[in-house]
Amino acid sequence: MSSSSTLRVRLLFFFVCCCYSVFVVFIKRVDAAAPKGPTGNVSRVEDAEYFHIYYGQTFKVVKNGVDGKSYLLIQDNTKMATRTKYCTGRIKSFVVPLFNYSIDTSDFPGFAVSFFELLGMVESLKAITSDSITSECILKAYSERNIEVVNKTDTEKLSHFTAHFVSNSDGQQLCNFATFLPSEEDAPLQRAEWIKYLGAFMNQEVRANQVFDAVKANYMCLMNSAANRTTSFKSVVAWLQYKEGIWSFNEDAYKLKFVTDAGGENIDNTIRKNTYNASNPEELDELHAILSTVDVVIDETYAGDPQAYNQSTFLDNLKVEDGSCFSFLTDQNLWRYDKRMRNPSSIDWFDSGVSQPQLFLADLLEAFFPTGNYTTTYLRNLAKDEQVTSIIDPQKCNRESSQPMEPIIISCQ
Repeated sequence: MSSSSTLRVRLLFFFVCCCYSVFVVFIKRVDAAAPKGPTGNVSRVEDAEYFHIYYGQTFKVVKNGVDGKSYLLIQDNTKMATRTKYCTGRIKSFVVPLFNYSIDTSDFPGFAVSFFELLGMVESLKAITSDSITSECILKAYSERNIEVVNKTDTEKLSHFTAHFVSNSDGQQLCNFATFLPSEEDAPLQRAEWIKYLGAFMNQEVRANQVFDAVKANYMCLMNSAANRTTSFKSVVAWLQYKEGIWSFNEDAYKLKFVTDAGGENIDNTIRKNTYNASNPEELDELHAILSTVDVVIDETYAGDPQAYNQSTFLDNLKVEDGSCFSFLTDQNLWRYDKRMRNPSSIDWFDSGVSQPQLFLADLLEAFFPTGNYTTTYLRNLAKDEQVTSIIDPQKCNRESSQPMEPIIISCQ
């Protein structure tokens, strides 16, 4: 090969090497600049029916199936966060994670603030619309002036928060309003999974997944334990309420699901009607006949003074002097879920009982299959003259607001 040919080969080789180097640098820069897709910090909806989460590369969309609203959640470290803003009747946008937010707590028991505690996001909570809540740590933060109470009609004040969570989708909403509606679900675990809904707003998917997985595993273990209990017959259970002279059976789907999951049987809806007037002798007699077939009663009657509400109160409302004809009384199975409360309007069963349904399921197991060595969380037995024993007190908060509340796991085999 001539010297000129050798030179041409060397120049060609040098040119190819240079082009390859430039190409590699270009690819690395494009790869570095390209937005990354979700890689693990995601939540998949497994049980809930009324919300879904969709993930993009620099955003996510939470779709609320109850009111049809979609929330575009844009990561705060992206260009989209500074130039994209939606506020329509169906679509709103938020920059996440939220650094300050407020909650409409005036519609208690519509809102379960314990979800935020389980996520460890209390430190970012800056306002509530009422102190009618059952969270000891949020009440403590309020007493220390780290959280303020804002009138729910003060839209000017509420508009300054990055998000304001509400549990009522009716009426006009500001651009920063976001609905949170676990109460619309028909099963306890479906309601509990709404922690993933909130987790998406906080970039706390990993924590939300951990909490729900622990709650679900414990719930399923308790449910399987109930299924394995050997008894001749299942306990027949009635959710009963007295209001303004009228008795009625509650048919909320999630309450009925609690009963079946705990190994009980709901009163057959073919033998009951919707209401029974206590002033009508025929209707009252019909109600008494139905109750004589019931093994367990959960009394949901509102009490202005829960601590004074006892079995005598129940019998007076039922217009019965002697309860010996009812097996749920002779077997001491008359219950209320107001054992843990702050005041008559703030009963914790409506809050932590939503985010941690395994606790109430364990209570029901003790009611249906009594052991005598389990202390219930929410249920108190009127037939045994049990009192309200757990009064919510801010001084009982034993953790910092930045620390997440851990779910309570019930021993289960």
